[in-house]
Amino acid sequence: MTTTRSSNATGTAASTTAGAARLHHPATRRAFRKVQILAAAYAALSTAVLLTVAVLASTGHPVTSFMWGRSGGILAGAAVVCWLTVLASRGARWAYLRVRVLSVVMPLAIITVDLIPGVCPLWFALAQATCALPLAAAAFLSNGAELRATFPKP
Repeated sequence: MTTTRSSNATGTAASTTAGAARLHHPATRRAFRKVQILAAAYAALSTAVLLTVAVLASTGHPVTSFMWGRSGGILAGAAVVCWLTVLASRGARWAYLRVRVLSVVMPLAIITVDLIPGVCPLWFALAQATCALPLAAAAFLSNGAELRATFPKP
């Protein structure tokens, strides 16, 4: 029993060391940089949508509470994804796992809700879908072999 624990501890330490070495590999750094840029683009587009809603509301155009809540929520989610990508690029496995999941789930959720007839105007649905595109691209990178090898299962 003690031998098994020792082997597991050694195996975990070895895989953690291998992952830490890969964290500084140039290909890994490039992949993380691309994911961070895509997350920043997602945040920038989300900000643009919220600002558009604010400008429309201030000029007397019809804006629903759904549009306010949705664009604010998407921007808040973008801030979280940006924060998690920074932590993941510094070696936080838990943050990397969340980036992997969120980069897949969030674009699907955004587009699925926008496809419900009558929920929002077409321009708003298209703007939200445009926001989801960089995050969907980040999903391919964050779930790719290069970054998965950086964070092996313990």
